[in-house]
This record gives sequence, C-alpha cells and structure tokens, in this order.
Amino acid sequence: MAFWMGSELYVAGGSQVAVTLTPGKAGVFRVTLNGEVVWDRDELGRYPSLPDAKELKAKVASMVEAATAPV
Repeated sequence: MAFWMGSELYVAGGSQVAVTLTPGKAGVFRVTLNGEVVWDRDELGRYPSLPDAKELKAKVASMVEAATAPV
C-alpha cells in the first residue's frame, strides 16, 4: 500500500516532490507535504480507500502547483 501510494504521489507532484518511505510500527501511514500533514491513519483511523487516494493525489498536486506558481 505505502509503496503504491508513494509512487502515485510522486506522479502527482512530479519532480517537485521527494517521496520518502519510512518504516514505522503498528501500521503507521502518514503523508506530509512541506510540514503539513495531508493524511494520518492514526488521526483518521483508517488507510486511504481508492477514492481517498484520488483525492489525496489531487490535493498534493494542488499544493505543489500553489507552491511553485510564479509570484
């Protein structure tokens, strides 16, 4: 799950995103971007479903676009 989601987030952000998979305990699954927690399994009590994954990709793409937009 984590590897697949990591590759999907990399696709969403392109070369503007560095994806790091860090082993954890008890099924930790947390996605952060620029210090902002985008998904936290502990907080939500579940892993992302397919619709959640699509929403997560869109959110990451939007955040990357906003961060890299010319001023």
